Amino acid sequence: MNPIIQRSGLSVAGLLVAGGCALGPAVAAHAAPVQTGPTTSAQADKGGHDRRSERLVNVDYQAQPNFFYCGPAATRIALSAQGKQISQDDVAALLGTTEAGTPSALDTTRVLNQLTGGKYKTAEIPDSVAKPAEVERLRDDVTKALDDGRPVVANVKGTAVDEIGNPHSYEGGHYVTLIGYRDGGESIRIADPADPADNEYWMPLAKVANWIASRGYSA
Repeated sequence: MNPIIQRSGLSVAGLLVAGGCALGPAVAAHAAPVQTGPTTSAQADKGGHDRRSERLVNVDYQAQPNFFYCGPAATRIALSAQGKQISQDDVAALLGTTEAGTPSALDTTRVLNQLTGGKYKTAEIPDSVAKPAEVERLRDDVTKALDDGRPVVANVKGTAVDEIGNPHSYEGGHYVTLIGYRDGGESIRIADPADPADNEYWMPLAKVANWIASRGYSA
């Protein structure tokens, strides 16, 4: 069995949690769109390519309306940046989402490509801790995708702490959208469909990679 599928399969865990997708509000919440940030001075990556220092993409945030729609909500946020107006219910149908959640990053990649023209690829971080090369690959994947106007959908698991010290815990698994970066990708902006009160936050790159570890992402 493909390890992405095997490790990303979601199951009910606890009273109001399926695959770590915490219960959202009865009506999806909206936040003001993220404004595209100015491009600052470029810097060279290890391969000698120019890389922008900062990028934010414009998204239409919408919280997940129930405990198992984190996958559809995160995918819909990514689609909104690319001018695709589609409901979470329609995205859920394409993803094959059930009350057990959305199976894997392979599904988010498939649906993103189906609706946007095929530029997304699935990447896996197979072990419980991301290797340095996998952290760098995530940086490259995220910066290139966002420079192209394509937010990244990540399947995460466990607890990660953002840059101001707030923990975000999804022990059964969860989907979030990566919508920006700064400092050449050292810090990643996350749109979290499970938490409309704290729906966007910055997190260090290495912590994001370890949050994804044992699962995958669509970039």
